[in-house]
Amino acid sequence: MSPPTETLSPAQQQKLRSGWSRIRHAVGFSLAGLRAGWSETAFRQEAIAAVVLIPLSFWLGRTWIETALLAGSVLGVMIVELLNTGIETAIDRIGPEWHDLSKRAKDMGSAAVLLSLLLCGGIWAAALYHRFSA
Repeated sequence: MSPPTETLSPAQQQKLRSGWSRIRHAVGFSLAGLRAGWSETAFRQEAIAAVVLIPLSFWLGRTWIETALLAGSVLGVMIVELLNTGIETAIDRIGPEWHDLSKRAKDMGSAAVLLSLLLCGGIWAAALYHRFSA
């Protein structure tokens, strides 16, 4: 016999849901994650840039593939930033003391953001060159 749902943690309750209830709750958790990301300066800056760059990708891209690469690279930066923030938050929850592994995890998250920004910048530079040099 399973325990009453009132005694289960929210994570355990989510695992018991199915169908539309699970989807609705999952969307709520995702929106809460976006709200939490908005409190981070870097994510906010990237989101504001996305408001400009994603519509611009529809003008700059000549094919649907170019448009998808341009818009996708911008969204990719935001995704990596959210994951990096999640890593940093989890490390900070463990404790404020300095540890080699904590620093390594945070540095790797930061490196992932840097690589996503370089990829995005390269895609946009190539598209701009292709658009205006021909």
